[in-house]
Amino acid sequence: MTTSEPADTPEDAADTPATIRVMLVDDHEIVRQGLASLLEATDDLEVVVEAGTAEEAVARAKVFEPDVVVMDVRLPDGNGVDACRDIRAHRPETRVLMLTSFSDDQALFDSIMAGAAGYVLKQVRGTELADSIRRVGRGESILDPAVTKRVLERIRNPDEDKDERLARLTPTEERILDMIADGRTNREIAERIHLAEKTIKNYVSGILSKLEVSRRVEAAAYLVEQRTRERRSY
Repeated sequence: MTTSEPADTPEDAADTPATIRVMLVDDHEIVRQGLASLLEATDDLEVVVEAGTAEEAVARAKVFEPDVVVMDVRLPDGNGVDACRDIRAHRPETRVLMLTSFSDDQALFDSIMAGAAGYVLKQVRGTELADSIRRVGRGESILDPAVTKRVLERIRNPDEDKDERLARLTPTEERILDMIADGRTNREIAERIHLAEKTIKNYVSGILSKLEVSRRVEAAAYLVEQRTRERRSY
């Protein structure tokens, strides 16, 4: 009786898990449930843990050590970019796929700098998202080469594309301005970043002063105009 020799296995296949363990991070439970149902319907993707805040994401990633984290860019207690950076610092082999509902060049730039392996809009089809997770799980990057080139140029010339007025804002002011552009009220902003409404009002006054505008709507329009100009430069 003879035995057959085992078939040759591609070297990279040995490094790819049969099942990719996924963590979902989004502050909307219904979004997480929808993504979980989508991924659990596949044979090779398993949702092992979920999180609704940046703090939860970092803590649970350390415990469950997922292969891929699908991370919302905006979270109520911070942002997914910072959480991505912390997760990757603890366990570099964990791959992070950033997920957002809007195209934001600055968030894309920050995500790449934080070590994210990809950036996908929430409007993506379910099959495309699953495929993106598989590619990221295999160690691929799904970032557009042209975008990566632009990021490298920004690293070499950090002040080249920086708007003079926006550069005056602190990180907290930038975050508040983003939420103003989303149409959020002072109360809603205060609830999301856990500050007093009066404090947010003071921040808004400072933002308006630095941007040299007099109304919130003008500040929001200014931000949108600058983001649009940045997108056209890609």
